[in-house]
Amino acid sequence: MLERLIGEYGVLAVFLGAAVEGETAAFLGGVFAHRQLIPYWQVALAACLGSFAADQFFFLSGRYATKWSYIQKLLGSEPIARVTRFLETYPTGFILAFRFIYGIRTISPVAIGVSKVSALRFAILNAIAALIWGVLITAIGFLAGQAVEAVLGRLQLHLHLLIALACVAILVPVTAYALRRAMAKRLARPGA
Repeated sequence: MLERLIGEYGVLAVFLGAAVEGETAAFLGGVFAHRQLIPYWQVALAACLGSFAADQFFFLSGRYATKWSYIQKLLGSEPIARVTRFLETYPTGFILAFRFIYGIRTISPVAIGVSKVSALRFAILNAIAALIWGVLITAIGFLAGQAVEAVLGRLQLHLHLLIALACVAILVPVTAYALRRAMAKRLARPGA
């Protein structure tokens, strides 16, 4: 039953999940591809397009919907101030990297939309970053699926997914912590 649902709606779920949540949906999509429930290229494409579409939406919200209460609330927050400092210091690098930094993925396109970065420049850099992100995260999920199978054998799908989710639950906070420390050190350096 679960496998049939994934086969029928998995690509749409990966697209929507990559747009709304991000890494977990793309990672699990890679696991689904490993299990041969969805072709890998469809999973990777869905993750890329979902991420691209969401970030374009948030960019346009920052650019054209600054009167919305949600956008006003974001613009007055400390995380937006940090994002803006990075954006002003490393505009191209930041646009290419923000989706890899847990905790600032949704607010960054809003801050970029408010900035002087042109819509065309953002769309091009966003497309490049979404392509890299979608392929990379789904590939990690695919390889994690292979690793679990190599170590534990062919498990039932629900057990395989639970192990994959546990991996995400451990790796995402650890990676986020390491990236935040590195970013804080970089900002703290004189001349940065």
